[in-house]
Amino acid sequence: MQRDTPAGRLPAHPSEPEISLWLNTPAPIRLPDLEGRLVMILAFQMFCTGCAREAVPQMMRVRQTFPEDRVAVIGLHTVFEHHAANTVEALTAFLHENRVTVPVGIDAPGPRGPLPLTMAAWNLQGTPSLILLDRAGRVRRKTFGHVDDLRLGAEIAWLLAED
Repeated sequence: MQRDTPAGRLPAHPSEPEISLWLNTPAPIRLPDLEGRLVMILAFQMFCTGCAREAVPQMMRVRQTFPEDRVAVIGLHTVFEHHAANTVEALTAFLHENRVTVPVGIDAPGPRGPLPLTMAAWNLQGTPSLILLDRAGRVRRKTFGHVDDLRLGAEIAWLLAED
């Protein structure tokens, strides 16, 4: 089930993710460095069926559809269950097997419970969660659940067309 959070109820700019390790990129990604581009962030878990079947392939379709210099696509592996099975080695194999080439950050574990730091700070309800930031770094969409490809593509195109 898809649940949208209106952009007006979100902080104007999300906090910097608490990323301890990045895969598929030579250097850490910082949100302020991406201003001027639209940013799509997919929070996922590799063992989440909806993530593996729908959200991760959609993330790659967005990467293939829109120019990289205009739309940054980032994965956020945020684990709140099955911690022992969600190793870096398993995630690396998952990314390879699913041909995921976008940068993927691994959310840092939370100090007092199962929720990782960025997931808690961004008040994400679960996975998959999709976040769209406009070119000024403002949150324009935060959705828990799958978003239809046509709707997402139209929203990205609309945001790209904004002055």
